[in-house]
Amino acid sequence: MDVLKRLFEQHFHSPVGRMQPLHGQLGGSGRNIVRLANGTCTAIGVLYDVREENAAFIEFSKHFRKHRLPVPEIYAEDLSVGAYLEEDLGDTTLFEFLSTNHVGGAIAPQVVEAYRQVVALLPRFQVEAGRDLDYKICYPRDSFDRQSIVWDLNYFKYYFLKLAGISFNEQALEDDFDRLTNFLLSADRGYFLYRDFQSRNIMLRDGQPFFLDYQGGRKGALQYDIASLLYDAKADLPPELRQQLLDHYLDGLANFIDVGRPVFMRHYYAYVYVRMMQAMGAYGFRGFYERKAHFLQSVPYALKNLRWLLRNVELPIELPTLIDAFERMLTSEKLRSVGSETQTLLIRIASFSFHQGLPKDDTGHGGGFVFDARSLPNPGREEHFKNLTGKDAPVINYLVSHESVHQFLGSVMALVDASVSNYQTRGFQSLTVSFGCTGGQHRSVYLAEQLAKHLRARPGVEVVVRHLALEKLGR
Repeated sequence: MDVLKRLFEQHFHSPVGRMQPLHGQLGGSGRNIVRLANGTCTAIGVLYDVREENAAFIEFSKHFRKHRLPVPEIYAEDLSVGAYLEEDLGDTTLFEFLSTNHVGGAIAPQVVEAYRQVVALLPRFQVEAGRDLDYKICYPRDSFDRQSIVWDLNYFKYYFLKLAGISFNEQALEDDFDRLTNFLLSADRGYFLYRDFQSRNIMLRDGQPFFLDYQGGRKGALQYDIASLLYDAKADLPPELRQQLLDHYLDGLANFIDVGRPVFMRHYYAYVYVRMMQAMGAYGFRGFYERKAHFLQSVPYALKNLRWLLRNVELPIELPTLIDAFERMLTSEKLRSVGSETQTLLIRIASFSFHQGLPKDDTGHGGGFVFDARSLPNPGREEHFKNLTGKDAPVINYLVSHESVHQFLGSVMALVDASVSNYQTRGFQSLTVSFGCTGGQHRSVYLAEQLAKHLRARPGVEVVVRHLALEKLGR
């Protein structure tokens, strides 16, 4: 990490005070991502050993910022060792915002509005910024061409169909793949294709969307990216909302280019299918092959989307063997068991100030834990801690020096672990845990972060953390 510290110090003219690993082993990219901070200065450091991909991200970022698109500023870079420093956009992804404001089948209006902002900005990436982008920096291909499609289809065939035990006629499936590829390539492909335009790669800061992870971008068709967002498996958007957002996207796209809706829609669902197959190939590779079970949590949602497509969409080309493989997936006992074994438990963790009242229960079930941390030593009484939070190293060091804090946290973890195990056995989907202290700035924040770190190591859970008192302070 020394190179990231050096880049931070060169940019901010200040030493690093705190380093916090992000994502851990849950990510699929292989990047080492770290938050570096000192006082009010904060940045995200990335270590990754694929120079071409790093260069693509950095150059794309600079290009998009020239077009005034909301992407992170690149603060510093040293590609000789695979390191760069970028703007910190916070911790709230569009997916996390959706997860915390999605009760049953109801999605909160503020989430819908966030999605509308996102799809309205997409044509600016695809058309406006795509016009003068240097596609020579793309990696590994400069366009979503025949080779790119073949890679994705084979990814699906070998790492999902075969590892899931779905039977098919190899030559007949290859014939369908060839027909599908020819059809996809008949669409207009002169635009920027973001490639991984999905809810986990979109950050929300102060209610505004910011965009990440476009390093795999290349020239391609308009349909691919909006399909990626709307059929993002675990987002589980209802069909009527997908249609509303697609209409909103097409209305915005018309401000940039004249693409008739029938022309766009002719290829749209074929791109939905190919994007879904690429994603399922990733689920299979990471889940079945690498045995990272949390990647299989998306499979039931992908099958739900697949079922809707098969029942509601008719493609303009015949793909009998591929469609038969899809139908076999829907009736596969192995894939059904994957769904039951990997049901995700969403754990919402919050810190708060008792002066501001208990957190509002947005889940509708009224359950969970509320822990009172006011019995613990209070860093807020010491002047040199007043402007810091429970995320800062001096406060953390102060708290961990007290045995009472360890005992408190150990008891909390034992209680919550028992409930998590019980909830997973019973198929529950939501658990809330809140920590309160006097100001909601030090003890409760520290405890919430530590519990989140502990729980993220468990399979089958998704953890979302909010610091309510800090949010009101704009921190």
